[in-house]
Amino acid sequence: MSTDRAGTAADAAAAEIRGWCLGMLPDGWFTGPPEVVVDREEITIIGQLPPMKKTAKEGAGEAEADVLAVGRSRRFREETREARIEIAREAERRFGRKVSWGVVSEGRKVMFTTLSVPVMTRLRQGERRVLDTLVDAGVARSRSDALAWCVRLVGEHEDSWLGALRDALRQVEQVRAEGPRS
Repeated sequence: MSTDRAGTAADAAAAEIRGWCLGMLPDGWFTGPPEVVVDREEITIIGQLPPMKKTAKEGAGEAEADVLAVGRSRRFREETREARIEIAREAERRFGRKVSWGVVSEGRKVMFTTLSVPVMTRLRQGERRVLDTLVDAGVARSRSDALAWCVRLVGEHEDSWLGALRDALRQVEQVRAEGPRS
């Protein structure tokens, strides 16, 4: 399959998965439509929980707010477990991807389940030395952890740049799709 058709097909599949997920979720779980993120292996559904009443969180410090978010997330996780499992099983059967869940509570994202996928890469000595330095310094337990740490760091600090890059790639895919066929 050519690159242009692969990108278009992936976008169409992601749109189908998002629509299906939004249609399957019960009303009232979240304050609005959840974020549905799709890649080759995983579907991640992250919904916003309703905010606590002001009287319950007035004067709460940062640590207390974190505990409040975790507690509300755990309660939601337990109360929706059976329905979420059923939705995930159907999605996994239908789309061949695992489903992960998370919520945003009081401005804090709490993930219930996520998939960890091995990714093979070739690194030159200078790149390996960066990973080894992170391991030697105790920042990461292994080269694999160090690489994941680096990817998270870039993702956090270059989010707008990565978003612009994804937009540009979509535009390239669209131009390719509109071009002449051989």
